[in-house]
Amino acid sequence: MTATPTLDGKRGGISWVVAPVLIFGAVAALFALALQTGDPSKLPSAFIGKPAPQLQLAVLEGLSDGKPVPLFDHAKLTAGKVSVVNYWASWCAPCVAEHPLFDQLKTEAGVDVYGINYKDSPADAIRFLGRYGNPYAAVGTDARGRNGIEWGVYGTPETFIVNGRGEIVYKHVGAITEQSLKTQLLPAIEKAKAPAATPAP
Repeated sequence: MTATPTLDGKRGGISWVVAPVLIFGAVAALFALALQTGDPSKLPSAFIGKPAPQLQLAVLEGLSDGKPVPLFDHAKLTAGKVSVVNYWASWCAPCVAEHPLFDQLKTEAGVDVYGINYKDSPADAIRFLGRYGNPYAAVGTDARGRNGIEWGVYGTPETFIVNGRGEIVYKHVGAITEQSLKTQLLPAIEKAKAPAATPAP
């Protein structure tokens, strides 16, 4: 005689199916809330306060501002100066909207901005920079998105502030606006420039 499954057994089986769906739904809702409210700080990031992941980028062939633009590499993040790293792509409409603000950021904050071209073709990337200008001190390409995975990139645009020790101190998801530049990025840069607090004896 075959045993009849108990209600508890059914409930246990259903919970194994439903639990991951509920967890995914909660995380997705958190992301949606952060994007809709324009507060990228609500998106979780495991990298704040930790060293920026290593970079293995390729040069953007053919890019020139009168002279070849240098390749962006990891050494630039540990040179003792606060810097800004921007993931961007030619196919990204919000990247177009935020692009002019990087010249303003450089002028007001006195920092270098480095660009990582994300999942793009070199020809399209060069066309983008030729049309909208090149605010980047150096550029690298992440054609397959592997570096983006290492940095926890959700999509373009994303912008990181890195202190002089190579630690990520701020992450901005989505397009930078005049308001977020003034109220979030510039204050984060100034804070990153401040000398580290000396532990009490």
